[in-house]
Amino acid sequence: MMGTAVWCDRCGQPATKGAHDGCQAARELEPPRFCAHCRRRMKVQVLPAGWSATCVEHGVIQS
Repeated sequence: MMGTAVWCDRCGQPATKGAHDGCQAARELEPPRFCAHCRRRMKVQVLPAGWSATCVEHGVIQS
């Protein structure tokens, strides 16, 4: 993917503002919900073998 994350991929808030400790802990167990580059809500599919998240602008991320 592209450069540095601007947005938190779990809560969708700016990555540089506030503490995202809870988001980081939750990301160990669940897939991202927002694109870290454009803040769009992603289409997420969870399967027994893992997950995939799709941003219409930036493509697919897989576990």
